[in-house]
Amino acid sequence: MARPDASDLAHRLGRQAEVVCRHYLSNGRRQGNYWQVGDVRNAPGRSMFVRLRDSPKGQAGKWTDAATGEHGDLLDIIRESCDLLDFADVVAEARRFLSLPHPEPEPVSRKSANTPAPSGSAEAARRLFAMSQPIAGTLVETYLRKRGFTALHGTGSLRFHPRCYYRPDEHSPTETWPAMIAAVTDLDGRITGAHRTWLAPDGAGKAPIDIQRKAMGDLLGHAVRIGVPGTVMAAGEGIETMLSLRQVLPDLAVAPALSAAHLAAILFPPELRRLYIVKDNDPAGDGARDSLIDRAGAAGIEAIVLSPEMGDLNEDLRHLGLDALRAGLRPQLAPEDVARFMSRAA
Repeated sequence: MARPDASDLAHRLGRQAEVVCRHYLSNGRRQGNYWQVGDVRNAPGRSMFVRLRDSPKGQAGKWTDAATGEHGDLLDIIRESCDLLDFADVVAEARRFLSLPHPEPEPVSRKSANTPAPSGSAEAARRLFAMSQPIAGTLVETYLRKRGFTALHGTGSLRFHPRCYYRPDEHSPTETWPAMIAAVTDLDGRITGAHRTWLAPDGAGKAPIDIQRKAMGDLLGHAVRIGVPGTVMAAGEGIETMLSLRQVLPDLAVAPALSAAHLAAILFPPELRRLYIVKDNDPAGDGARDSLIDRAGAAGIEAIVLSPEMGDLNEDLRHLGLDALRAGLRPQLAPEDVARFMSRAA
């Protein structure tokens, strides 16, 4: 695949070779310094080997199928596993993947890999996210679609865990429930925490438990990041609130901070010039809004508040409908952002 951008993209993917394999060749498994799977189209089996580290024998990401003699790099894996034909689509998918948050590489030492991470720590959050799977075809997708979400592109920061531990307090036995796992990342995309939303076994709603959502790790200043931020982005409290905004503005990067206190402290990307603050209609939301407006102004960032008709934007979406949500948000946006971000949804 000798095309412009191919060498650079393949090299960047090679630095995360194991993460690429876990994502696109999910039917395989790690064997020493190789990823072993059936073929480049992600069939179960053991005939194809992907090199996970640079060595005198070859670069990370190079693969060979012993059964067929086929060989290539990680761009070929993306092309074949996603059934893409045009090189432009392969490049777009590779760039999308590289923009997503990813857990830290697995420790090389077996001893360190088997050492339990401290409960609630950033390391425990990274391991939980690594053990989870993409949401396509899972109960998380079922749950989100029942909440009114049809635009789920760019949601690589959300994953599904089929049996996530739940313990209401230290005196109660541990239970397991399916859960939506959201990666909390810093501005460099490094996972610092995770947020769990426990779900009902059929995905129709949240689990019937006392505490349905809980965060872990280092959250202060960080957020769940959906989409790639540029000069304009939006920040708010809840994941579902911000996904609701993306139903109307599908190309706008959003950052759920998970609580009013953490929203007030969210860190700004250096290129940010306009920040939409999505508030919830409650006193905590008002306080977070005012604090964030002051911080944005001090940093030379224009702050614009987006307010719901009901309690939050997801209530608006579910009870009033997409057209009403769009009509309510349009006059609150900067005119240039209506043309830039709302064009596909108009």
